[in-house]
Amino acid sequence: MSEISAEQVAHLASLARIDLSTEEIESLTSELGQIVEAVAKVTEVAGPDVPATSHPLPLTNVFRPDTVVPSLTVEQALSGAPDRLGDKFKVAPILDEE
Repeated sequence: MSEISAEQVAHLASLARIDLSTEEIESLTSELGQIVEAVAKVTEVAGPDVPATSHPLPLTNVFRPDTVVPSLTVEQALSGAPDRLGDKFKVAPILDEE
């Protein structure tokens, strides 16, 4: 027997402001009941000795260590710029504002 009732489905639909017909409520009640039963079966199998997983294969971090390295100076960074304004790149306005 389903743990989800038609009244619960209708209540949730009203909270979500979804207008469901009687047929849709009956169909969703059955489908949600099947989902609850499937989750219950998985819960029975997954005991305390079974670790929770989010991926079937173990994943490792592939990023390199974050280390400080020398960077470009302002002059080096702006050396190829077509136009500059002090220590910044100067670009054309895009919103017709100055």
